[in-house]
Amino acid sequence: MRGGVITRREAIKYAALGAVAMGSESLRSWAADGEPFVSKRPAPADRKFVSGAVETKIAEVTRFLGRDSQIAWLFENCFPNTLDTTVRDGMREGKPDTFLMTGDIPAMWLRDSTAQVWPYLPLTTADKKLQTLIAGVINRQTRCILIDPYANAFNYDHEGSPYVRDLTQMRPELHERKWEIDSLCYPIRLAHGYWMTTGDTSPFDNAWREAMRSVIKTFREQQRMDGPGPYSFRRTTLTPNDTLGLGGYGNPVKPCGLIASGFRPSDDACIYPFLIPSNLFAASELKNLGQMASALGDTDLAHQAALLSAQVGEAVRRHALTEHLHHGTIFAFEVDGFGNRLFMDDANLPSLLSLPYLGVIDARDHRYQHTRGFVLSPDNPYFFQGKAAEGIGGPHISMDMIWPLAIVVRGLTSLDDRETAECLKSLANTHAGTGFMHESFHKDDPAKFTRKWFAWANTLFGEFVLKLMKERPQLLRSLKA
Repeated sequence: MRGGVITRREAIKYAALGAVAMGSESLRSWAADGEPFVSKRPAPADRKFVSGAVETKIAEVTRFLGRDSQIAWLFENCFPNTLDTTVRDGMREGKPDTFLMTGDIPAMWLRDSTAQVWPYLPLTTADKKLQTLIAGVINRQTRCILIDPYANAFNYDHEGSPYVRDLTQMRPELHERKWEIDSLCYPIRLAHGYWMTTGDTSPFDNAWREAMRSVIKTFREQQRMDGPGPYSFRRTTLTPNDTLGLGGYGNPVKPCGLIASGFRPSDDACIYPFLIPSNLFAASELKNLGQMASALGDTDLAHQAALLSAQVGEAVRRHALTEHLHHGTIFAFEVDGFGNRLFMDDANLPSLLSLPYLGVIDARDHRYQHTRGFVLSPDNPYFFQGKAAEGIGGPHISMDMIWPLAIVVRGLTSLDDRETAECLKSLANTHAGTGFMHESFHKDDPAKFTRKWFAWANTLFGEFVLKLMKERPQLLRSLKA
């Protein structure tokens, strides 16, 4: 929508799309009867933040694909969505401060806020204002971790929370307090990526170093070597995966060097608390933290990060790699240290599918390829195949609901051009005429979707297109219809 105009495209009967499968030979065009694609971005005066480098990149993609390309239209809508709609930036205590809503929920997740700006990092070298914005995200994440390293989502200020009655140590700055390992990994990922791209060390002051020490302290507590640690969580709810049992500590673990997580990146409770994708992510990001700390001259922080990284990585090798009945040696999704293992994957990142995208493992590694074969098969209970698409979901919404995030990640991690093309076609065929990616959609009817405004999925789609344009332009051009 632009200027309040609703296009005829939005009135197309969606039943026709139900017949489009992932293996379709062409993209379904949403421009009916020759009608041009109309931008769904806010009017320029209503955009929260404007980056010259991002606008230049949008124009570049549009020129490459053509104005009549649905993928170009989706890219124009999706790639700037975080900047257009979720930014609240300024200065705090003399430093840039950037709060990013996740979209239709007015809170900032440590995970989402990193993922929302990650695709913009390469553009910061050409846009100082964009670099300052991302430095502000790092500063805000530092502040959040120092408020509470166990919280996953934060308010802008002291607004309070709809979850104020949760049985945990809630504070007015918190939106939600679900302990998720990846919540502390993503800020390291953003800091390291920012540092490697810009060379700027200004965000990495004493407060940031204190926050990183808090990260290591929290990870150590949740290795549970000396008991369950200080965190517990209970919620009065009819949804079992929205709370933790056994007094708020979750199912028991046998200490082995792995880090226990109360919840998954989906915000769903773990069954076995040693969540393997998140432990692998932690080992990788702790290694990056060690590299940064060494360069910054903080030898103690560098040593502690490297030591913990090695310990977690070794524990994963000992406890998570296991023989599957049909797929050979693969990574389990969750384990408990007692020998129990859960075989599944979830759409949210980090997932087993996403490990190469997150820099955890090479996509050609045979362990990953075996795991990928399992994840993208009916042996994964959350891999859904329907009339409209196939892809991964999870228990967060319901059965048969596919997440575009997982389709994008499948494309980003694929070594096969045909599979990559099918992912892009699937995304273009299942946005239900909205011009945006959703949280999830039904495998047989994408008109049944959740969350019209989900900035992370939108920006990640943009990253997918840019990766193809850089690495496989001929594939992208062949799909420009």
